[in-house]
Amino acid sequence: MVKIALVSCGTEYSGIQKEIEKAALTFGAEIILPEIDLDYIEEAYEKFGFSAQSSSLKLMIARAVSIVEGRCKPDAVFVASCFRCAEAALVRNEIRRYLQDNTRIPVVTYSFTERTKADELFIRMEALATTVTRRSILAREKQEGLTLGLDSGSTTTKAVLMENNKVIGTGWTLTKDIMESVNKAADEAFESSGYGWNDIDGIGTTGYGRLTIGKKLNAELVQEELSVNAKGAVYLAGHQKGEATVLDIGGMDNKVITVNDGIPDNFTMGGICAGASGRFLDMTSRRLDVDITELGPLAVKGNYRRAQLNSYCIVFGIQDLVTTLAAGGSKEDVAAAACHSVSEQVYEQQLQEIDIREPLIQVGGTSLITGLVEAVSETLGGIDVIVPEYSQHIGAVGSALLVSGMGNRNQQ
Repeated sequence: MVKIALVSCGTEYSGIQKEIEKAALTFGAEIILPEIDLDYIEEAYEKFGFSAQSSSLKLMIARAVSIVEGRCKPDAVFVASCFRCAEAALVRNEIRRYLQDNTRIPVVTYSFTERTKADELFIRMEALATTVTRRSILAREKQEGLTLGLDSGSTTTKAVLMENNKVIGTGWTLTKDIMESVNKAADEAFESSGYGWNDIDGIGTTGYGRLTIGKKLNAELVQEELSVNAKGAVYLAGHQKGEATVLDIGGMDNKVITVNDGIPDNFTMGGICAGASGRFLDMTSRRLDVDITELGPLAVKGNYRRAQLNSYCIVFGIQDLVTTLAAGGSKEDVAAAACHSVSEQVYEQQLQEIDIREPLIQVGGTSLITGLVEAVSETLGGIDVIVPEYSQHIGAVGSALLVSGMGNRNQQ
């Protein structure tokens, strides 16, 4: 059983502790608490060198130090604190950095509320368990045979057909009925390849609908999108060796993943409001009466400083854009402002919780919005952002790649 060390403040005194344990157990993992004595708490706290007033935070720090010093030997670490506490947020980030600098253990950080349920933690626990139990599969650098990758996202469904390390077919459709959308995307991927369902050596699924699809199609690989997207990104960008950061701004939530030699070692996901997601950009394009594919080039021509947004809320953000247009603002400036608003929110809500390692690889459908890619680069001080070919199919590519290491269904 995968052992996940819980390094946290406040979980023991709220219902969140049981929810964390429930989420871990779902994926064959066990939550453990590093055992330490009272004398060690002060000793470890002094070694850590970060001032904290709360005794609970000192205990949290001591547990992290015990992991680095080998007193506790988990397979992964879940670092959590209450979203209401600013001091805890600082300690949480320092502990995450400390663990990453001194171990090779995968880490995930999480800011919980008193209403957090196991369902909200599942993908994080699944990703931690996957990183530990499927490390050899995640280390795979080459696709072999004929495999189909399916990504059932919240907004769109993608399919990718790969043969001997090359993408030979892709499909894309809006997500409506899960299986109908999958069949439509897959048929599009098969269309010009000359192959059909019976020719496939393996099927890999990811995304929100992965469990349903995996069961219906008897897929060899059913895996959460954090590890799959990370693998697909470094594969397509040609950065499977060394470090990288993967950014996926999605239709409902965002993912930021740090990768070392193709293996995810830290990630964060979510967001406070849809104003920090692709949904806001979709609504902006509709308000401007342009196709979403036109929003990026439009934004590149604009100046976001002439139409700044003052709200994180998707509703009030659209109101700001309407006000700007009514005052004579240009579509170009509004498009640029929308892209910068999303970029800045992603930075404030998520990118600050990660030590960004270059190169930054931006993937997902929103990576095709050039104005957003430029905004991300500017927000991060002008760093280069890589958008690889097939970036919008990243989950499907990762699934097709990883499932090729799991055997040939036609020989079973």
